[in-house]
Amino acid sequence: MLLHVLHETSYRYVPAVRTAQHMVHLKPAHNARQQLLDHRLVIDPEPARHNETVDVYGNTRTFFSLQFSHEALRVTAESLVSTTAVPEPATSLPWDDVVERIRYHRRTHYDPASEFAFASPYVPRDKAFADYALPSFPAGRPLAEAARELMHRIYEDFEYETTATDVNTPALEALALRKGVCQDLAHVMLGCLRSLGLPARYVSGYLLTHPPEGKPRLVGSDASHAWAAVYLPAPGKPGEWLDLDPTNDRPAGEDYVTLAIGRDYSDVSPMRGVIHGGANHRLRVAVTVTPAENDGMTAAAPAMTE
Repeated sequence: MLLHVLHETSYRYVPAVRTAQHMVHLKPAHNARQQLLDHRLVIDPEPARHNETVDVYGNTRTFFSLQFSHEALRVTAESLVSTTAVPEPATSLPWDDVVERIRYHRRTHYDPASEFAFASPYVPRDKAFADYALPSFPAGRPLAEAARELMHRIYEDFEYETTATDVNTPALEALALRKGVCQDLAHVMLGCLRSLGLPARYVSGYLLTHPPEGKPRLVGSDASHAWAAVYLPAPGKPGEWLDLDPTNDRPAGEDYVTLAIGRDYSDVSPMRGVIHGGANHRLRVAVTVTPAENDGMTAAAPAMTE
C-alpha cells in the first residue's frame, strides 16, 4: 500500500518566544515492513541550526534551534511510504517459557529485546498490571494468543475518552480510570506485558482511517497514533515483534505507518522542546493519511537515504 502522510504542527505565542530548541520524531521508519520513498520537513521560520541524527533505537530524529524572536512556529512533515502486509506468526512459544528465556542467566546469549522488559519513565512494572493481565495468561498458553486476548480485553474494558487524560498521565492512573486515548491504552498494555516479565515496546505512527461511505475524507481529521508490540522469540533464529493495537482491537497491518519505537511516549514524542518566552501559546496539530494514488505526491524523486 502506498500512503501519503501530512503532519502539520503550529504554535502561536504570546508574548513572542525569544529563543527555542526543539527535537522532532517525524520521519517514518525505513525497514523490511515499510519503505520510506520520500520525506520533506519544512520549518517556518527557518531555523538557525538544523541537523538529523539516529537515536539508540534506530529512529531518525531532527534537532533545530531558533535563536531569534518569533511569534509563531510551523513544522510540516510530508512523507510517502510503501507498506506491506505483516504475516501472522505461524507459532509462538508459551509465554512463561519466553519469560524464562528473557530472564538473565549467567553465560546465556543476550537478546537485545530484553531491555524492553524493564520499567520506563511512563510505564512502571507493578502488581496491578500483572493482576489485570493474568486472566489472559494461563500457564503454557502461546504468547501471541495470550497477547491478542489481552489486547481485546483492554479494547472492551477501556473507554476511549480524549478529555480523561493528557500526555503526562501515568499508565497506572489510566489503568485505574479505565479511560484514555491511544497513548494510554498502549502504555497500559506495555505495563501488563512487562509486569509479567515480557519484552514490549511502544510504537508511534499513523493509521489510515476511512470516512463513512459516501462521505469525503476530512483533511486534518486524522491524528498520530500509538500501539504496542510484544516480542516473540524463536528457537534458533531471530525473534520478531508482533504489533497490536488495543485502541482498535487488531494487529497493525499495511494501513499502519511506523514513525518510531521506544520504551514509551517519552522516547518518541513527535515534537518537544525548550522555549524562552511565550508564556501563553496555542497549539494546533493536523494529520492526514491518504492513499498516495489519490494525491499529487509521487515517488519520482526519493529523498531518503539508507
